[in-house]
Order: sequence, then C-alpha cells, then structure tokens
Amino acid sequence: MTAREPPDELRALRAEVVQFRQLCNNVPVAIAYYERNGTICRYANHGYAAMFGHDEESVLGRTVTEIIGEEAARVIQPEVDRVISERVSVGYERRLPGGSGGVRSIEVHLLPHLGLTDEAIGAFVLISDITRHRRAEAALRESEERLAKFMHASAEGIVFHKGGFITDANPPLLALVGYPLDQLLGRSTLDFVAPPERARVAEVIAAGDELAYDSALLHADGSTVPVEFIVRTMYHQGERLRMTIVRDRRDRVAAEARIQYLAHHDVLTGLPNRAAFIERATLLLNRAAERGQALALLFIDLDHFKRVNDSLGHPAGDTLLQTVAERIVGTLREADLVARFGGDEFVLLLAGTTSAAAVAEVAGKLLATIGAPLAVAQAAISVTPSIGVAMFPDHGDCAAELIKHADTAMYQAKARGRAGYQFFHPAMAELARAELAMESRLAQAVREQEFVLHYQPQLRLADGALIGVEALVRWNHPQDGFIGPDHFIPVAEARRLILPIGQWVLGTALRQAVSWHASGLAAVPMAVNLSALQFQAPGFVDSIERALQEAGASGTMLELELTERMLMDNLDEVRAVLARLRALGVRIAIDDFGTGYTSLKHLKSLPLDRLKIDRSFVEDLPHDAGSAAIANAIIQMGRGLKLQVVAEGVETEAQRAHLLAQGCDAQQGLLDCGPLPADAFEAWQSSRARAGA
Repeated sequence: MTAREPPDELRALRAEVVQFRQLCNNVPVAIAYYERNGTICRYANHGYAAMFGHDEESVLGRTVTEIIGEEAARVIQPEVDRVISERVSVGYERRLPGGSGGVRSIEVHLLPHLGLTDEAIGAFVLISDITRHRRAEAALRESEERLAKFMHASAEGIVFHKGGFITDANPPLLALVGYPLDQLLGRSTLDFVAPPERARVAEVIAAGDELAYDSALLHADGSTVPVEFIVRTMYHQGERLRMTIVRDRRDRVAAEARIQYLAHHDVLTGLPNRAAFIERATLLLNRAAERGQALALLFIDLDHFKRVNDSLGHPAGDTLLQTVAERIVGTLREADLVARFGGDEFVLLLAGTTSAAAVAEVAGKLLATIGAPLAVAQAAISVTPSIGVAMFPDHGDCAAELIKHADTAMYQAKARGRAGYQFFHPAMAELARAELAMESRLAQAVREQEFVLHYQPQLRLADGALIGVEALVRWNHPQDGFIGPDHFIPVAEARRLILPIGQWVLGTALRQAVSWHASGLAAVPMAVNLSALQFQAPGFVDSIERALQEAGASGTMLELELTERMLMDNLDEVRAVLARLRALGVRIAIDDFGTGYTSLKHLKSLPLDRLKIDRSFVEDLPHDAGSAAIANAIIQMGRGLKLQVVAEGVETEAQRAHLLAQGCDAQQGLLDCGPLPADAFEAWQSSRARAGA
C-alpha cells in the first residue's frame, strides 16, 4: 500500500523545526535543554555539543554529569537546584579548559521550563563564550595597574585632566602642590597654577598642544614652585585625556642662580668680581657724566700678602682676605661699589660728587681700618694696603682707563714705601709706559744674554789685603751702553725677570771665582746679591747647590748677600734655609745693614758671617755725628756677635781712618777701586800683587 502524504500541518511543523535548528546552530550562543527527571539532555545545538566534545546526536540522552564532567556538575548543582525549586532564572560564570592549554570563560544562564501546573519540568541552558571580553577586561586592568604603578613609581609629578579638570594625580604631584588627592579631583588645573602663568597654561589646554614649557605651580602654603610641564594627549577607556608630567625645577633654578651668582661674584668674599664691577661701574660713570659729577676709583693691593700665605698657609690668607673685604665694606657708604679683582686686589668706586680732599680722607680711613691687627691661625697679624686713586673724568672717561691709572698710582704708592696712597697724574702713565718698554726690552736682554758682571774688591782695613769680591750686574744695552742695576733691577723684580737674571749672575760669578781660585789671582769668596724672589722661590737651596756643581765650585767660594727685610719673613724657615747654605760652606752676609728692621734677637739666632754697613751711614763720616753714632753702633754690635763688618761706599781717607779707629774689619768703595770688568779687575789685582799689596 502506498504511503500517505503527511498533512500540511505536519509539513509546516517540520519546516519550523528545521528553521529552529538552523537558527539555533547559527546564533553565537550554545543552547541545550535538560529534562528534570535524571537531568537528561533532550536537545543541544551544534555549539553546545561541540563545546563539550560531542555532536548534536551523540550528546542526546546523556546526563549533565556525563557531558560536563563530575567536578563541574558538582559545582553547578546548587544553581540547578535553585532553578528547579524556585523556578527562577539563574546566571553564573565559570571557566573551561580551552585548546592549546588555554582557558575559556563562559557565561551560563539557566531558565526553568514550567509545566501546566507551574512546576519546573526541565531547564534551558544558554552559554555565551565571553573569553574575549574577559581578556580585554584583564588587559585593561593590567594597563590600569601598570599606569597606576608608573604614576606611583615616577619621581616626577603626573596629573590627568579632562577639559581642564583634574581626574587623577600621583603622590609627587601632590607633594608639589601640598594638597591631598581628594582636594584636587574635579577641580580646575588652573587653580594650582601660579597666577602669572595661568593665561599661558589656559592657551595650551585650549589649543590641545603637545609640548614642553616652563611654568610655576602655586603651593598650598602660597609659595611658588618653578616647574616644567610636558603635555601629552592620550585616550583612556575611550575618553580623550590630557596627561601632564610635572618636573620640579627648584634645584635647576637654584643651580642656575648659583652659576649666575658665581659669574658675577667672588666666591671667597662675596663681593662683585671684575666683570660685574666694570658693568656696574660703567652705568655709574655714564650717569655721573650726564650729571656732571666727579667720581673716584681706588685700587687697593695688600702689602706683602704672600708672606701670610707662605708662613701661615692659604686658609689663614683666605680668612685675612675675608676680613679685609668686610672692613672695606664697613668703611664705605652703601652707594659705593666694591669688588675683588682676584688675589689681594680690591677696587672701589666712590659714588656721588667726590672731591680730592674727601677721597684722601676715605683713603686714610681705609689705611687705618685695613691695617688694624687681627687674629688668624692663633697669630696676631696685620697687613697694610697700598692705594692708588684715579679721578673721573680727569684721569679717564671709562672704567678700564680709570682702573689702569689707579693701578699705576698704586704701584707708585708701593714704590714710595707702601702703606700709603697716591693720586694718579699723567707723569705716572709716562713712567709706566717707560717701564713697560723696559720690561719688553729686558725680556729680550735675558734671551740674548746682554748682561755682564763687574767686580769690586773688598779690602781688609788693617792691611789692605783682598778678602772678597762682589759681583755686580750691568746691562750692556746695544744702543744705550752700560745700564746700572738701579735702573733695571726694580723692573726685573716687579716682572719676575730677576729670577733668570739672578740665575745667570750666580752661574757666571761662580765660574769666574773658580778660574781666579785656580790661578791664585783672587782666592777669596765671591759675593752675589740675592733678590727676595730668588730667596723665597721653591727649591732655592737646591738651585744653589746645583749652580755650585755646574760651575765646579765649592761652597766656600760663594757668599750670598741678603737684605734685612728678607730675613724678617718666617724666622724659622729662614733659619732652616741659612743652616742648609752654611752646611754647603756658603757664607752669609746682610747687605745695606741699618736700613731695615732686623731685631737683635733675630741677629743672634741666625747663622751669619758678615754685616755690611749701608753707604748712607758712611758718606757723611766722620763729621756727621748721627752717621758716626750709627756706624759705630753697627761695628760694635758686629764685633759683639763675632761677625765681620764691611763698610760700603768708602771714598775718602777720612772715612777709612774713622772706620779703622772704630774697629771696622773691611771696606768696599771707590777709594780703592770701583766695579771693574773681569779683565780690568785682573789687571788691577795683578798690579797690586807686583807692588806687594
């Protein structure tokens, strides 16, 4: 019998079932239905079946435990019980093992299937794979955590704001403004910007620029904090935010201020330096020129300051300079300008209309104030200043010219005995130019060895025997002929050219002494004058020993002549130097004795051999009572100290007779023989030998 065609209703139902299956298999949700009795799966779409390793046919008729596993079934059982007993929908999440060892996150919804009696006869299961969402959320959380860690780990301030209103800030930013976070959130960023900077910051916010620029914050205590803003735009959770990194510039600003200060001030005294002085002095001079005012510029140099550094050390010297600076400032008016030019040099500009008499009064006060004793390194010391004065506009119309002329006047003050002041006058400039020309020519003379030695005998008064020879340097100028030491030695000493000249004199004199000793012509000590620079130079004794060795001379062939002033600086050190020289056999004489300040205590403690009476006490003998008294006292003192006494500048028989009668040992002067070139001295001495002298 033939099969009957299904009725239309059945065909329509089947079509709906097919459509339902197609729909269920194409939606992105896993769907299943479990009946209550035995929790048997009666339907599952492709997604659900595949999720647990089945297809739509093999999954049917299996229990929930068989499909999802015993452990998972035990976990979800309480939710299933709620759906059946309470007839409510339940949702929960759980994680499933995924492919390649991964894990999937699923969202499960259980819906009760109610029968005619409102009793739950089954449950629908809807499962959505939310792995991607959970991973995105995790990534977002990680990003936020990283951002939070970055904000808290950063040493720089960070603030986020939206439309100019603060949404977040890190602890360093809170420290910069002095507020807790809850007092920042929601407030305008401009509330925390220093008022002068707000317009600029508002422009940047409005323009949305990404840039870095300097600005300033307003601290809770009302102070201003210099900062640098580095502004960037970023998107967070779909929102456009502005992130600003805030760098504290206080250390940088302080460092820049320190650099600026050091560029214009002397570190030791805090006074303006040379550059700052010239800059400010130029303004004051221009103003004075407009008003027709006179100003005075004073150049101060401390006398013998090097002695303090050498004897007490540089810390003591620094203390002295600081004290001098304080005394200068304390002597002047507030409107006056003071600077330290370096070393022991200070320069002053007296403000306002200034007369020469008023300047002289100020200079006198400075001399007294600066020269007052002070305690340094457990010693009472004092230094005197030499001051040069140049007047504006008479002596110059700019700072540089006034400084140059005041410096020239200061050197004139030193030349006149130090511890005084001198006003500049044009003749000084001529003298300075002449000295500069001589300095240049003298340097050339050193290079080309244009010097010669003349020799003057020293004779015993009792019998006229030769007991010594003094070597005296002359400059054999190519155009001007022989120039005496009085004309070029001061320039040589001022420019330190005396060191190479002195070394040449020493070597030449020693070689001549060796020759005369070998020939028997003049087997007596060769006397050589020393400058203070030579005597105080490092390694001085070593240089003497080296010169003796190079000339092949013994120490007994050499006598060194020092001035009293050279013996006054640091007695212990002088005594040690002289002892080393005596150990070499070198004799020591004090030249020009009576013109200095050597005390008897100094004399008796020093290893000396001779005193040379200065010619100023000899020239008026025997008629001048004062000169006679001084010369006689020196002779008696020398005899008492067992020192040989030599009179300089003996030119008459009367002088010789007086000196001999007083017990003077020897004479040196034109009466017997003036300074002679080596060949002339040899002829003079040979003639004496033939005459039996």
